Amino acid sequence: MESRDSFKSRLGFILVSAGCAIGIGNVWKFPYITGQYGGAVFVLFYLAFLVLMGIPVMTMELAVGRASGKSVLLGFRKLEKPGTPWHLHGWASLLGCFVLMIYYTTISGWMLDYFYKFLTNSFAGATPEVVAQTFDAMIANPLELTVFMGITVLAGFFICFGGVEERLEGVTKVMMIGLLGLIVILAINSVLLPGSSAGLSFYLMPDWDRAIEAGLGNVATAAMNQAFFTLSLGMGSMEIFASYMSKNNGLTGESMRIVALDTFVAIMAGMIIFPACFAFGVEPDAGPSLIFITLPNIFINMSWGQFWGVLFFVFMTFASFSTVTAVFENLICTCMDNFGWSRKKAVYILLPAIFFCSLPCVLGFNLWQDVTLIGDRGILDSEDFIVSNLILPIGSLIFALFCSWKYGWGFDGYLKEVNTGDGLKMPAWVRPYFKYVLPVLIAVIIVRGLI
Repeated sequence: MESRDSFKSRLGFILVSAGCAIGIGNVWKFPYITGQYGGAVFVLFYLAFLVLMGIPVMTMELAVGRASGKSVLLGFRKLEKPGTPWHLHGWASLLGCFVLMIYYTTISGWMLDYFYKFLTNSFAGATPEVVAQTFDAMIANPLELTVFMGITVLAGFFICFGGVEERLEGVTKVMMIGLLGLIVILAINSVLLPGSSAGLSFYLMPDWDRAIEAGLGNVATAAMNQAFFTLSLGMGSMEIFASYMSKNNGLTGESMRIVALDTFVAIMAGMIIFPACFAFGVEPDAGPSLIFITLPNIFINMSWGQFWGVLFFVFMTFASFSTVTAVFENLICTCMDNFGWSRKKAVYILLPAIFFCSLPCVLGFNLWQDVTLIGDRGILDSEDFIVSNLILPIGSLIFALFCSWKYGWGFDGYLKEVNTGDGLKMPAWVRPYFKYVLPVLIAVIIVRGLI
């Protein structure tokens, strides 16, 4: 078996782990969910639940990974008490990562496709009707979707083929630094647009009347879901990268840095979108079409619109592709650990498997658009339901119980690992919260998702 990879630097670990968390949920879903649930009050709830749920579960995944030095299945097996079944979650994690990638690669392909469209000035002089028709035509064309999905799959596995230290860390550093730079430039441009102040007020000034109209319970629950799912916790994505890290730094501080980067991107995405929406008289609650229909219409009417459109979809491509490469690495490492494969063999098997298993999602928007699976959902929505409503929250509940209950690894083992190294320490007094309150909050998400 090949020797295990490791990160060259602490910055590499933080950027790769943040890249796994940062994705379409930050820059596509967060702005339109914020718009639908009333703006600034939703953001306040979102930040609160990141602290109450996101950081604790993040430290748990990282602790299991670093203490075991293995992927999820072998990691649980190494730390669990003899005869207990916690390690079975490793198979669910492998399934979750695989299912995530067979639809995420399609959406990532959409971002790459729109980058190409703006680069070639395809929207020059387009009317709002033409912009809407362009998106409809894209998802109705199976060949176009397959090409851009295929490019995403090939590029992702090419990067992972070189290993963590040799290629993944270096490429992700460039992508993440580029992503962070682009989002600041785009946000400054949006804020400086004439009429943008109303968008800033909507986004940053709490309006409790608007939140009450949407239903405070609905706002809080939606914020809890978004805060939880944006970090992709529960299926071992973070656990894998912790298995590559050193013990020089405590995990509480590292978790907070990862969450802070993830949150920065989400908040700045709103700084791009809401000022621009109000500057051009566009409703901020346009929903999922905000990125592909509303924003292109805004760019068309801006000075240097093609330039800003290209920059925005480069940013979107980086955001989605950082998740693709991170989860591909998770799949590769899990197969290497569990099946004894070399990295080369894992790539050669997983690349065609991901490509061909992604085709149903591609075809679900055109040739198979009438196919429904779970609860009358289409193919992509059914695959997303499996990951978002089952594997992620149930997996996070398993991590929470494993790290806080004596029947698992136990709180003492978790606390010792999370506090190993320099930096901020996790206090022992959080034990009752981790053991009783946190699992209940996660259970609320599970029940709400199933309902």
